[in-house]
Parts: sequence; structure tokens; C-alpha cells
Amino acid sequence: QLEDSGGGLVQAGASLRLSCAASERTFSSYSIGWFRQAPGKEREFVGFIGWRAINTNFADSVKDRFTISRDNDKNTAYLQMNRLKPEDTAIYYCAAKYYQPSREPGEYEYWGQGTQVTVSS
Repeated sequence: QLEDSGGGLVQAGASLRLSCAASERTFSSYSIGWFRQAPGKEREFVGFIGWRAINTNFADSVKDRFTISRDNDKNTAYLQMNRLKPEDTAIYYCAAKYYQPSREPGEYEYWGQGTQVTVSS
């Protein structure tokens, strides 16, 4: 089970950090992906961090502004979002996939409930 949190309403240029907390004790065996869905749009890939935290990968739209980290001792992953833009407004979801990460949402087994991020101009 995943619980994502940390969303909110911010102005353009601000930062937010989202958290993804897992109840699963084998959290360290799962890669964590972050996805987002804006109104009227399909869910899209934001970034992932591999299960060993060695590799990360990001969508072109965020790769110079967002970072992902994880603390396996706390069973928690983080999405740090900097220099937010109005087009980043969406519901953000974290997801877990056993071992190898992926950019495809359909390959993830567990999902958080989502947290709303709204960026005003």
C-alpha cells in the first residue's frame, strides 16, 4: 500500500516535495515511479527511481527541475519539484514496481491515491 502526500497550491517558481510512504517491508525491492494527470489529459510519466536508487529517469518536461530520492529505512520516496510552472498542475501519483523501473504506468503494481498540485501564475 502506498500513500502519497505533500501537494498543495503554490505560485509559479516555488518548490514542493511530495512523499510516497509504503507499508510494505520489502519496499527496497521496488522501483518507484511518479506520474501525473491533469484534467482532461491522460496520465503521464514524470520520473522514476530504481530499487537500488542507482538510476533515475525523468520526462523531458521536468528533468532539469525535478529530482527523486528514496530512504529505504523509512520506506519512503520523495519527488522534489523546483521552479514549478502552471503546466505542472495535476494530480500526482506514486507507484511501485517490483525491481526494474519503467516509464509505462501499466507496468506498476501498486498506486497511491494521488495528491493535488496546483501552480498559479
